[in-house]
Amino acid sequence: MPEIKYEVINTIGIVSEGKNGWNKELNLIKWNDREPVYDIRTWSPDHEKIGKGVTISQEEAKALRDMLNSLDLG
Repeated sequence: MPEIKYEVINTIGIVSEGKNGWNKELNLIKWNDREPVYDIRTWSPDHEKIGKGVTISQEEAKALRDMLNSLDLG
């Protein structure tokens, strides 16, 4: 299996903190030398291990932002 390379371009913030020390984070990441994408996933405290997550393009992030802004989250 080929090695997955990544570079965290911008750490945007922590979405939630896990009891096991892993945090769910929103970051701008470049995967395998491709264009940067927004990425939500869990990270170990040292950022050496990563969990499953989702990546979205800038256009998808804008659409998601608009959907979230339209919600009444109380």
